[in-house]
Amino acid sequence: MVREFANNGMLLFSILLGIVVISQLIRFLGEAVSGRLAVDGVLALLGFSAMNYLPVLLSISLFLSILLTLSRCYRDSEMVVWFGSGIGLTYWMRPVLTYALPVVSLIALLSLVLSPWSLNKAAEFKRGLESRDDVTAATPGTFRESRSADRVYFVDNAELGSSRVGNIFVQSQQNGKLGTMMAKQGLQETMPNGDRFLVLLNGTRYEGTPGQRDYRVLEFARYAMRIESAPPKDPIPNLQAMSTLDLWQDPTTWHISELEWRIGLPLSAVILALLAIPLSYVNPRSGRSFNLIVALILYMVYYNMISVTNSWVGTGKISAALGLIGIHGVMLSVVAIFFYKRTTLQSIRRVLRK
Repeated sequence: MVREFANNGMLLFSILLGIVVISQLIRFLGEAVSGRLAVDGVLALLGFSAMNYLPVLLSISLFLSILLTLSRCYRDSEMVVWFGSGIGLTYWMRPVLTYALPVVSLIALLSLVLSPWSLNKAAEFKRGLESRDDVTAATPGTFRESRSADRVYFVDNAELGSSRVGNIFVQSQQNGKLGTMMAKQGLQETMPNGDRFLVLLNGTRYEGTPGQRDYRVLEFARYAMRIESAPPKDPIPNLQAMSTLDLWQDPTTWHISELEWRIGLPLSAVILALLAIPLSYVNPRSGRSFNLIVALILYMVYYNMISVTNSWVGTGKISAALGLIGIHGVMLSVVAIFFYKRTTLQSIRRVLRK
């Protein structure tokens, strides 16, 4: 049974992860096409983003894998054989916890350590991309406007690992006149004082006012343009990117709220794994999907209530202890009620058979 739990869990996790990765990839590619994100940063940000979703995806996969596996046992009448052999519903807690606890440990590691680290690294990586100069950030084959909105760059191709670029187009606005430069080749140079220049080689400059005929055409062998580097932006505080230790050392209400969210993810995974045992019962009169619908509704209500109670803790409406123990205690009570209901019905059926 543990092997079947794991096989179904890996299949569900792969499907859910694929959906998340594809949706995030589409979003990042859209930002790259529009010029808000460098193309070379898509894969790195995709990896950081996927790591942030792993705790929730693992929790969903854990819950559904147990639910679907035990539901199959009911449909194939395997549960009838187990119950007829004197093995009750509570016996299934042992194999379920054997499968669930390693997954819950991984969820705790991701939630408390790796997810905040990935969000912090993603923020640093994005700040690094945003602070790059205009030429370095330019994507070959696309037009890109400078941050000061006074220049437009186009680079046809770039040599990998080299500062040279080919087929350059630069349009700039200077002193009310529009200047357009084209060159077959260019390179980046850094002066001893740290100033950086884009040097165009063997090109042509067209300068004038649009709509008038007094254009000047200049041919040059070498034309240097200074590259203005964007100043690094100050990091925006993000609770989700703070380490668990930093949150613990500065116990404000919102920091405690974020801590409770991270602690609540592995706790909720254990509770949901136990809840899947009584929820897996399949009633032929209700249809095969009824228990799955009930399970998904309970899952959504549970996680939404965790978010609500965390926000209440952050705003000071309820205490931190009530926010952590309250919702999880209610769900444990729901688990106990479902177990009691299922075991009571089994006892009644056993008496009737005798």
